[in-house]
Amino acid sequence: MGQPLKIKVTDADFFYGSVQALHHVSIDVPERQVTALIGPSGCGKSTFLRLLNRMNDLIPDTRLEGRVEIDGQNIYSGGTDVIELRRRVGMIFQRSNPFPMSVYDNVAYGLRVNGMAKDRAGVDDVVESTLRSAALWDEVKDRLNRSAMSLSGGQQQRLCIARALAVQPDILLMDEPASALDPISTAKIEELIYQLKSRYTIVIVTHNMQQAARVSDETAFFLSGRLVEYSETKQLFTKPAERETEDYITGRFG
Repeated sequence: MGQPLKIKVTDADFFYGSVQALHHVSIDVPERQVTALIGPSGCGKSTFLRLLNRMNDLIPDTRLEGRVEIDGQNIYSGGTDVIELRRRVGMIFQRSNPFPMSVYDNVAYGLRVNGMAKDRAGVDDVVESTLRSAALWDEVKDRLNRSAMSLSGGQQQRLCIARALAVQPDILLMDEPASALDPISTAKIEELIYQLKSRYTIVIVTHNMQQAARVSDETAFFLSGRLVEYSETKQLFTKPAERETEDYITGRFG
């Protein structure tokens, strides 16, 4: 882990009401790398991911004990601007969720809401550059004014990535971004993740261990709300340190 630190989570315990979903999770996430979170359903991967931009705040009767820092700042401190945090830490969900508006307006939406749209020419530039970054420009440049709902599933997911990139985040959180897609679209998303990591810190939840092995630099294995093992991806998949990790990646359970 030679890269500078971007995210530091220390002794995170997270509760849904009286139910504890995460137990003493500590993890350091390097800057501008892809960190994959793997483990069976219900193990706490998505809960952990949502800690990183405070999406869990939207769920009633939840609480965090512990500390989550981004660039050395505790994002759960009282003075945190949560709207600004969610601009800096974008989220890509399992199912694409484009807004019911044009392709252009989907990408421009965040610029307008965040007061980042100075003039039409500037918005045009951002729309084009982010669609290019999301490997979508060549496919949609002649139909920017058409509904985003007219795009294929894979195109919609890349549009959602472009929408997140438009507001200049530092971090991208991806919650199984390709699980609902066909193999060709999945390959495009994986290639895109590989390209984006040179500019963004990416944390991805995936049930697909082959995908984790292909796209990530570091992998964290969760089980029953605990972080069992966290290491370089190649090491975790070829020489896991923990028996539980080996049992999971070899298919003995999960």
